[in-house]
Amino acid sequence: MSRLAPAFEGGRVHFVTTMKGTDAPLPGAKLTVVADASRTDKLALTLLVLQLTWVILVERPNVVVTTGAAPGLLALHIGKILGARTVWIDSIANVDQISLSGSLASRCADLWLTQWPHLASTHERLQYRGAVL
Repeated sequence: MSRLAPAFEGGRVHFVTTMKGTDAPLPGAKLTVVADASRTDKLALTLLVLQLTWVILVERPNVVVTTGAAPGLLALHIGKILGARTVWIDSIANVDQISLSGSLASRCADLWLTQWPHLASTHERLQYRGAVL
């Protein structure tokens, strides 16, 4: 998301990360650190859901944009349930196939993007709009 930060300049932006000690990639933007969790750690996953729900309820974003993994996937689903438009950008690391989280995100993302042109043809809704390099 740091590479995408300039696209959000001038907007009301709230970044959410799992990395402690991180600064918001835009001056004046809010930043919240949440628990890191995966599908195998049910307790951490529950904490993460509660944290993300709280942030989204308080901030009431118009759009939730994420680049991946379990926290991003959960934020996407929670945002969608609470009325936000949703954008999934599959990780640049997934050059051979869409990630598991990306495949699951396709069910609720209003816009589903890949950073690799050859992957866009693998799914009907998946789009390539340029790389974030």
